[in-house]
Amino acid sequence: MNTHTFDLVVIGSGPGGYVAAIRAAQLGLKVACVERDRLGGVCLNWGCIPSKSLLKNAEYMNFLKHADDYGFGVKNLDVDFPKVISRSRGVADRMSGGVAFLFKKNKIAQIKGWGSIKTNTTVEVKDEQGAVTDLITAKTIMIATGARPRMIPGIEVDREFVLTSTEAMLQQKMPKSLIVMGAGAIGIEFAYFYQSFGAAVTVIEMQDRILPVEDDDVCKELRKTFERDGMKILTETKVVSAKKKGKGVEVVVERKDGSKETLTADLALNAIGVQGNIENIGLENVGINVERGWIKVDKFLRTNVPNIYAIGDVAGAPWLAHKASAEGVVAAEHIAGHHTDGVDYNNIPGCTYCQPQVASIGLTERKAKEAGHEVKVGKFPFTANGKAHGIGKAQGFVKLVFDAKYGELLGAHLIGPDVTEMIGELGLARTLGATGPSIFKTIHAHPTLSEAIMESAALAYDECVNL
Repeated sequence: MNTHTFDLVVIGSGPGGYVAAIRAAQLGLKVACVERDRLGGVCLNWGCIPSKSLLKNAEYMNFLKHADDYGFGVKNLDVDFPKVISRSRGVADRMSGGVAFLFKKNKIAQIKGWGSIKTNTTVEVKDEQGAVTDLITAKTIMIATGARPRMIPGIEVDREFVLTSTEAMLQQKMPKSLIVMGAGAIGIEFAYFYQSFGAAVTVIEMQDRILPVEDDDVCKELRKTFERDGMKILTETKVVSAKKKGKGVEVVVERKDGSKETLTADLALNAIGVQGNIENIGLENVGINVERGWIKVDKFLRTNVPNIYAIGDVAGAPWLAHKASAEGVVAAEHIAGHHTDGVDYNNIPGCTYCQPQVASIGLTERKAKEAGHEVKVGKFPFTANGKAHGIGKAQGFVKLVFDAKYGELLGAHLIGPDVTEMIGELGLARTLGATGPSIFKTIHAHPTLSEAIMESAALAYDECVNL
């Protein structure tokens, strides 16, 4: 058995863990990171990064379906679906190698295996056979073990016919039909991907709209687009059961009025949320508080055990890679004795990478009104944006919500081309306390998609000249 001594040991190398490890090393701490699988965690290897590769393929597939609109004659199109999948795996492999390079550059020790807390200053590491390989002593421990797909009673996930997101991105054969259970970002992205390649897709969502955390207008626009393209969407509908049946799946659903329906398809995807990886990591050995399945932390990401921190998905919503990274930086700086104000959870962007893309930050119009704000709202359509027409994607809009009294930007809600790239401007605007006039009086280059941000702000103040 190997023994080690460090200032900080991080359990997990996802976008929270590896960022925290690197930031702590930059601040002079001696750092180790324990990882049972590939560096980069689920996001880099099985989530955010490879899925974006697949979604780009879907975007090109949709372009090829409409290539004639751009003057291209595409005949006898051949799709090598396994190559689509292998490209995404190659992207993930390169990014994981990049994390390994950064660990080496910052002199971070990488320890392979399953880490668990034995005391508040020791972490034990086991190999795949359960044998103890390493014992690490550290002044501070950080838990960054992430989350996994939430399992629901009645949904029999066998990973062959009833899938999680991991199997959904590894299929070597296109299904003719797919049922997606859950219409959050993960479910919607896979629904879009598989429909783009020709599958008949049905989406089931228990709430009254798809992408339930998004602004009402955005949800309506996306649903209209998907249904126009042939997707079947069932909202206010609960999954009662899902299981393999013959050479496919059988999904029983219950509607709001209590009526039930049995759906069949080649495959089904369980995308009904996530649950924290809190088991078998030794929380009970040191008495770490858990609340509703998530580790409870303070503004600096400390648990109730002062020298043990928890970041990322395992510490609760929102379950976003960039939230985990931000928490990793805050925790590392706090451990190193640097001043930090903590994470601003009111200013975390959310993005869904289907087409049209969806991006948002801050309060929805409904939430702003519920919070007592009198609001000014500007909603500028991409049909009035020259660049959007030039690239053939003049759909969707930019919607900005301002406080009527002070002009503060309360929220931004975008659906349309490349809006996941545009949301950064609005995050900066909120960080700097930008008002409506300060946004629309900032000269935006023409022709650009980002002009829609300027126009939306101007529209809220009745100064828009292009609508």
